[in-house]
Amino acid sequence: MKLFDTHAHIGLIHEDPIEQLIITQEARQSNVDGIISICNNLHDFFAVYENLKTANNVYYAVGVSPSEVQNPGLDWESKIDQGAAMDKVVAIGETGLDYYRKFGDKDSQVELFIRQLEIAEKLDLPVIIHNRDAGSDILDILRERIPSRGGILHCYGEDWEFAKKALELNLYISFAGNVTYKNARNLHETAKNIPLDRMVIESESPFMVPAAYRGKRNKPSYLHSTAEFLADLRDMSVEDFSQTSYDNACRLFNIQQ
Repeated sequence: MKLFDTHAHIGLIHEDPIEQLIITQEARQSNVDGIISICNNLHDFFAVYENLKTANNVYYAVGVSPSEVQNPGLDWESKIDQGAAMDKVVAIGETGLDYYRKFGDKDSQVELFIRQLEIAEKLDLPVIIHNRDAGSDILDILRERIPSRGGILHCYGEDWEFAKKALELNLYISFAGNVTYKNARNLHETAKNIPLDRMVIESESPFMVPAAYRGKRNKPSYLHSTAEFLADLRDMSVEDFSQTSYDNACRLFNIQQ
């Protein structure tokens, strides 16, 4: 069985470089053969990249999340270009909109999001999209500006009706540990109905820990619990579900298996 974690904030699980490497090794021992390392800001991206350069199951996204809209950093656009040229960088992100936390003003968030969509198009990379209480604006923007390589709606939190609109675009939907919660009925409906070739999974470490690990700090090695839940939901073997979601991730990120 092979698993692909499309979204893990390894630098937020532990700051120590050795501990970060141990986290990736534990993940491999739990059949997580691929991880996309996510950082909210560019300083952390370059630091984590340096820490994990010997972890051969880790790939990277480079970008500026909406949480950083008030201080994306000096020359942030050229630094994204610099990061994207590095080995095993396979996506732009995470980027998107977050109206729940009210980071800066909406116009500034939208501007930051659109600029990174343009960078993704220029660099021929997919984009990893954060959405919190901003679904309508995100879909409106993506209808006009989605990169040719498409992207992921990560840590999906909307309903099936929203998913149907998203699936009209070149988007994959990624499910995190919150799909395993009993009261997440909207997510269960979406996960049952979405075309299998548009599904991927993520840990969203250190957040969104699966129900089986409630009370613990999430990490990629717990991803199997989410895969098992989704496989059961779709009446599949966990081996078949895991392989399909793994293949989907490799296809999206243009990773040769």
